[in-house]
Amino acid sequence: MTSATGKKNILIVDDSAFEQRMLAELLSDEPYRFSVAYNGYQGYQLALATRPDLILLDVRMPEMDGYTACRLLKANPQTEAIPVIFLSGADAVNERVMGLQVGGVDYISKPFTPAELAARIHVHLGLMRRTDLTAPAPVPENDKAPQHPDLVFVNAVRQLILDNLGSLPKLSEIARSVGTYREKLTLMFREQTGMTVFAFIREARIARAMKLLRQTEIDVQDIALLIGFHNAGNFATAFRERMGVTPTAYRQRLLEQRNGAAPH
Repeated sequence: MTSATGKKNILIVDDSAFEQRMLAELLSDEPYRFSVAYNGYQGYQLALATRPDLILLDVRMPEMDGYTACRLLKANPQTEAIPVIFLSGADAVNERVMGLQVGGVDYISKPFTPAELAARIHVHLGLMRRTDLTAPAPVPENDKAPQHPDLVFVNAVRQLILDNLGSLPKLSEIARSVGTYREKLTLMFREQTGMTVFAFIREARIARAMKLLRQTEIDVQDIALLIGFHNAGNFATAFRERMGVTPTAYRQRLLEQRNGAAPH
């Protein structure tokens, strides 16, 4: 959302009022307007209400951290296109990777210079502008069907599961990763999808296995580990229960079909 003067709206999400003022001062010479939020959930709600052009998102915050807020932003069609730049005092590789995995376009470690911050914001706003110019005409806001709030949490969980099939955390940790708790997530997931979280995980693992068996030559035992089974035996049992054949037999059947379809 831009004003009549053409200023871009930057949403700053940080639990420190000092950090908020510092960021606004660092960018005071740039043509931006600023809005602020003090935690991830407040930032998510403010992004829904104001549709900022870009979000500067702190990672470590009480109540809801930056990663959780970004998952929700990217799971909601109304906010998924807003570029998110993470700002953090932590510079560990896994922290940076996590920021990109949950949907951030950039990750800037503190301390940083005003020139670096301004340059990165400028780059990502420019990328958004080019995307807007080449994208189809947007659907008017009034024509968009509102998304059920619970579905945003469910979609965020589904994406988290698909991104981490090989090493899924416990359900309670999955729930915390989107700012809720196990019992509420279980209820929301069943109401919005018609299946339990565990049923979705099982279906996702079998679907990923089928793709790997079809498109790669990875050993069945390695596929089992990649999709979260501790051993090939458990994987074979689950696959056979769902597909009627073992993974090896499934791959062999695909190979025979390809060979049969190949010209002689």
